[in-house]
Amino acid sequence: MSTDQSSDLVPSWDDVAHTHSRFIYSVAYRLCGNHHDAQDLVQEVLLRVRRGLANYQPGNFEGWLSRITTNAFLDRVRKQKRRPTQPLPDEPDRYIEGSPGVSAEIAQRDLPDHLQELLMTLVPEYRVPVVLKDVLGFSYEEIADHLDIPIGTVRSRIHRGRSRLRDKLSV
Repeated sequence: MSTDQSSDLVPSWDDVAHTHSRFIYSVAYRLCGNHHDAQDLVQEVLLRVRRGLANYQPGNFEGWLSRITTNAFLDRVRKQKRRPTQPLPDEPDRYIEGSPGVSAEIAQRDLPDHLQELLMTLVPEYRVPVVLKDVLGFSYEEIADHLDIPIGTVRSRIHRGRSRLRDKLSV
């Protein structure tokens, strides 16, 4: 076993919020597809991190954060399927949109808008593994572990997601 003490240190929640929030936002933005939902998801992830940090086993910290982000996103998708929501009417007097901020601009620069829009056309079942593999660079094994599904299912979902993206790009 390694005796490297720096890898055995568990960061504080403040360190996570300050050091890793852009990474969490980037993952959330790729999964959600818009700034406001990504910000909400980041808040949910940070709450989950606060609750789970005491149980964190030092290792791949960004992998752990992306797994929490992915699970929070999938929980939201499941919840929305059970309780569909109707958006509020677009009344300018009631709603003034703020600027997306630096994190949104960085996330949007990393992936062209047309590709992000195409990603959003995929069902979450395909979008999540494609984002984890093609945008974030995780291995098939890591994705299988993140999503708690067999590696064959991961490969199949990525293949189907990519195929649907290719079909839409060729139109």
